[in-house]
Amino acid sequence: MFFTYLRRELRRRRKAALVVASGLALGIALVIVVSSVSAGMGRAQDKVLQSLYGLGTDMTVTKAAAPAGSDAQRPRFRFDAQDDGSGGEQSSDRVMVRGFQTLAGSTVGRVGAQSGVADAVGGLSLQVVKVSGAFTPGRVEQGEGGGGQGFGRGGAQPAPQGRVEGGGADFDVNNYSVYGTDVTKPALGPLTSSKITSGRSFTWSETDARVAVADAAYAKEKKLKTGSTVTVKGTGFKVVGIATADSGDAAADLYVPLKQAQTLAGAKDKVTTIYVKATDSQRIGSVKSEIQKDVPGTTVTTSADLAGTVSGSLSTASSLAAGVGKWLSIVVLAAAFLVAGLLTSSAVSRRVREFGTLKALGWKSGRVTRQVVGEAVVNGLVGGALGIALGLAGAYAVTAVSPTLQAQLGGGGGAGGGGFGGFRGGPAREAAGKTLDVALTAPVSLTTIALAVALAVTGGLVAGAFGGWRASRLRPADALRRVE
Repeated sequence: MFFTYLRRELRRRRKAALVVASGLALGIALVIVVSSVSAGMGRAQDKVLQSLYGLGTDMTVTKAAAPAGSDAQRPRFRFDAQDDGSGGEQSSDRVMVRGFQTLAGSTVGRVGAQSGVADAVGGLSLQVVKVSGAFTPGRVEQGEGGGGQGFGRGGAQPAPQGRVEGGGADFDVNNYSVYGTDVTKPALGPLTSSKITSGRSFTWSETDARVAVADAAYAKEKKLKTGSTVTVKGTGFKVVGIATADSGDAAADLYVPLKQAQTLAGAKDKVTTIYVKATDSQRIGSVKSEIQKDVPGTTVTTSADLAGTVSGSLSTASSLAAGVGKWLSIVVLAAAFLVAGLLTSSAVSRRVREFGTLKALGWKSGRVTRQVVGEAVVNGLVGGALGIALGLAGAYAVTAVSPTLQAQLGGGGGAGGGGFGGFRGGPAREAAGKTLDVALTAPVSLTTIALAVALAVTGGLVAGAFGGWRASRLRPADALRRVE
């Protein structure tokens, strides 16, 4: 009898039911769109941070660089003219640690032994400045290396590139970055944010092999391909793979095994950055504190530290979605619930004669109330279905349009290696002040759908509560008075 009466009443009052369902649908659709856009903002921000951080890394450990302008950071070049006095083509490489002070290799083990640390791996960031050309007889010394502390492509202060003439010399200055990576742990380190698009990556047995992976942009600039040979400080490295950064700039122009990088820099058993993966994302804060206590003088940087530095339209849109969007959804949803309840109560008031007659025929107040609540819940479910459809359509529209947002990676870097605290061992500092374009999507999760269904049922129950309260106050005499 309950379902028969329910079906008949809903069919007879289709327009009123549709009005109630539509109000709930709009509120639920807005919640879905705001939730999906917020999730898209989170993905966009993760993509931006990954361009600095590297996949699988929860934090990095670094040590601030020596003060700018110290002699240790100033590369010096010495060239000799040929014995016959005619001069000749000569070249000189200087390999410098880039961005940070070095840490002892044993520090990696100390960090890895901390409670809550799943794995830790070291990396060494280097800058190579190569000066080559023909020199006149005599001795020529270039104290500043053609560019002092300047860095190459992606650096904070690019060193001058091109031909320099004068002083009896005609030479070229070329500089590029090299990163030493632990090939035995490919899941951590700077290469994790790049994808091998040609050739292969390192193998675990190539811990001291003269092989290299070149960044795609650098390979294109220098016309390198798999099988090519690059020479760094007189050492030839065979290019075994080409890597393309997933987003932002690559960590380095060339990647080589860590031991080879340490040999090139004369920094035996030294690293500039330690990449750390925590056992649980909930323990990152405590792990950071323990590392800072156990390894004093270092800077430990987490993704949470970086998130606050992202500005631009991505940050603005994220704030709007999290702030204005959230409260707008709450207000609209609350209004939809209230309107649904008032409309249901009003509909019950117009059915006084009907319910009064039913009570006169023996229906108890509880049965009438259940009937009203049942109708309201069905209206809520219909509204939920409409709201889910509208919400999915809105989320699809956002994804289809994919508006481009810009993310400014907050500055403060400088040659000292500050700024972001050393993510990816130097590239974080280099990326400071750069702008990345990120396409916004609006993914809809099953959790969001479940939330929409729960809101639909809740809306129906709220409306039913209004209507049920009104129905419970009716008496058989009310029907007679309405007839009179």
